[in-house]
Amino acid sequence: MAHHRRRSCLRRVATIAGGVSAGLLLLAGGHTYAHGQLFSPGLLPLGLGGGADCLPSFAPPSFAPPPFALSPLPPYLLSEAEAEAEAPQPEANLPRRLLPGHRSPPPPPCLPSNLNLDSEADRSHDDADAVLLPDWEVLLLADAEPGSKATCAFQGGASSPARALGRLPGSGRHAYVCPMPEPARSIQPLQAPVLLPTSAASADCPGHALLNWTDRIAFSSATLDNGDVLVFAKGVNHAAGGVQCIYRHCGDAHGVVASFPAITSVQQVTRCPPPPMHLNSRNTELRITVSATGEDPIPSLATYRPQQSESGLLLTPEKNLICACTMVHNVSKFLREWVLYHAAVGVDHFFLYDNGSLDDFADQVAQLRSTGIKISTVPWPWIKMQEAGFSHSAATHQSSCKWMAFIDVDEFIFSPNWSGSEQPSKAMLQALVSVDPDVGQVYLWCFDFAPSGQTSHPQEGVIQGYTCRRKQILRHKSLVRLDAVDHSLENAIHHFTLKAGFKSIWNFQARVNHYKYQAWTEFKSKFKRRVSAYVADWRDPINLESADRAPGLGVDGVEPVDWAQRYCDIKDNLLQQLSRRWFGNGLGSPGSQDT
Repeated sequence: MAHHRRRSCLRRVATIAGGVSAGLLLLAGGHTYAHGQLFSPGLLPLGLGGGADCLPSFAPPSFAPPPFALSPLPPYLLSEAEAEAEAPQPEANLPRRLLPGHRSPPPPPCLPSNLNLDSEADRSHDDADAVLLPDWEVLLLADAEPGSKATCAFQGGASSPARALGRLPGSGRHAYVCPMPEPARSIQPLQAPVLLPTSAASADCPGHALLNWTDRIAFSSATLDNGDVLVFAKGVNHAAGGVQCIYRHCGDAHGVVASFPAITSVQQVTRCPPPPMHLNSRNTELRITVSATGEDPIPSLATYRPQQSESGLLLTPEKNLICACTMVHNVSKFLREWVLYHAAVGVDHFFLYDNGSLDDFADQVAQLRSTGIKISTVPWPWIKMQEAGFSHSAATHQSSCKWMAFIDVDEFIFSPNWSGSEQPSKAMLQALVSVDPDVGQVYLWCFDFAPSGQTSHPQEGVIQGYTCRRKQILRHKSLVRLDAVDHSLENAIHHFTLKAGFKSIWNFQARVNHYKYQAWTEFKSKFKRRVSAYVADWRDPINLESADRAPGLGVDGVEPVDWAQRYCDIKDNLLQQLSRRWFGNGLGSPGSQDT
């Protein structure tokens, strides 16, 4: 009963603090946003305006898919053999739509069944700096960098090495991940480890709350140039009564200093007004979280630091015309080819969101930077949060990029019109975005390439190694004009909802070569986990007809005897021949090029 009263009190404090903050800003003259006045009777926190009925609805806007091309594909997109064949027809569900707004995304993979965490309703809302991920891994956030030999010391005396992931956007805190030893799993309730600078472990480390990634949680934030604050969270975004943004002092669950209705809340992204000006002027850090209106705030790892804009940190003397963004995990062997190719045809800056890579990713990035290529890496350790990562990219890189190509490292933008060129040129991609001022997005068909007889990763690179593909076309990818993206940042991984007044168009002069079905030694890694929140992991027996899956492969992740020969409907070596003319034998490794 006492616990229930404390939580009810927290709701009242949040509401009262929101009213006080509103009054302070109104006395100061208010604050006007591009999307309207911050405070009005219909936007005041619950109990201060016209009541719950006056609160706005935050159902996500309907997602408008691009028009389908009903006519056959133009011959210049096809190989000679295919141009004479029957034109392929896209599936009726292209592009893949977002899940309906009233449905929650599928949860990440379940933790072991013997896990005995208290329910969210019974746990404290005190700030926690650690969260339990799938596979018994613990993600810890630290304000200071403890050193290269950091150790996670668990209650009871067990310990494990801490692996550094880098400095997170938004909070600026250092992220580490460590496996939870077997003995620590038996101590209930589970406690967060202590991050130590050496391998010495404490036999009696005082633990604190350990959050669970499968629960509702606010995990990151970003402050934009216009003052808006993005909160990345899971579990509250489609609340029927709206979503509240709540600021409080770090380490004090009861110290609520401001509470506002969210500006938008779609998928895993909530756009919030900033806290009152008198808090912005202080060099203090606040914890920010969200809640369904009338409910308690959800646990949060996200922080707000005044006067620290995410996009402002990335300003360059001259705005780049074309950038590229991708989510990566253990892709270092593919990175060099992908970066060098796209830099040659027109990408000015690369943004790589690292989803916990274990390979030599950092070394590969350093080598590419040494050639003069602009590459920024963003640690993004959150499980199945690709859409949120791309929303972060679209919002925070508007100051440094006009257009962004949202493509994967096994995807290469290519136009058969380039086949007569002796050398690559940055004008090639620039031509694709030379469009009317009201065009905010350019769609490109995506062609899925087959294993092409390969039984291991081709050292000369995927362009040279994979030379046949499927006839059926299932997907598309996009070049997105960042200032045209809707305030909600709603996206279906590789394309976005646009602001009113902007439109999306197809470009049939170019395409994306997607080297999807590679040698089994590489392809089998896709069975571990898919990065999208809206795509089922392949081992889960759901959505078996999804275009994301490999046709006829099932859920077991066992190599078919004929894998190397599958899906090879069309011989297509157009880019292979062009790349060989431009770069020699390939871009896969430094030793593979002709000199």
